[in-house]
Amino acid sequence: MSDTRGDELLEAYDGRLRGVIPDPLPRGVSVERDGPLLRFVGLDERGFVDYRDLDGLEGAELDELIARQVRFFGERGLRFEWKYRSHDRPADLIDRLLAAGFVPEDVETVLIARVADIAGEVSLPEGATLREVTELRDLRRLEAMEHAIWGGERHRMAERLDAERTADPDGITILIIEAGGEVVCGCWVRFEPAAGFATLWGGATLPGWRGRGIYRAAVAYRANLAAARGLRFIQVDASDDSRPILERLGFTVVTRTTPYIWSP
Repeated sequence: MSDTRGDELLEAYDGRLRGVIPDPLPRGVSVERDGPLLRFVGLDERGFVDYRDLDGLEGAELDELIARQVRFFGERGLRFEWKYRSHDRPADLIDRLLAAGFVPEDVETVLIARVADIAGEVSLPEGATLREVTELRDLRRLEAMEHAIWGGERHRMAERLDAERTADPDGITILIIEAGGEVVCGCWVRFEPAAGFATLWGGATLPGWRGRGIYRAAVAYRANLAAARGLRFIQVDASDDSRPILERLGFTVVTRTTPYIWSP
């Protein structure tokens, strides 16, 4: 795909998805603005800051913005995430985050496609079934599957997803794919109608079921949901395992993203 198309998709990502306050917010979540930043509290044990851009801040002014976030969350005994994108400016932003005590987590790739290019047939391997879920017991089965793959970092995922779905039932759809009574894949899609976007999350698959089309089927199913709502774009923060699959399906790489974590 052309660089021009990638530039257009990146512009849509920055202009429509970043620096936006979800409405409604899940119960217990609050957000306030500090200059160009949105500061989120109540997202389980971790805070979060988001922004569209940093309004040209650099040098001492940027250091003070970063320090204010550290003071805010430090006073509350909370770790928090500053999600950096590889096209963010200024160029020394990473150095300033590291100097303030942030630690990077795994890098992911941001990919975007037009919904119309991704929606289509949902083809599952024999013995697998897909269904939408709303009950907490199913969300806990999804969490257990994620825990088996990733470990304790998925702690309380079920409760977080349930709180989000309760706050805005039309804003998220959660899926599980089962085989032989076991959850072999779980994922969800968030709908951002004002932005014209759907965003894809999850998608981890048990090792014995990888390479059999389950992830592709889950992407197609969620794209169909987005198409039914008239949404234009679909976006994913992808691991290195998922990226090649998504590119083959027609997604375009627009940037890279790294969570920088500060802990008290």
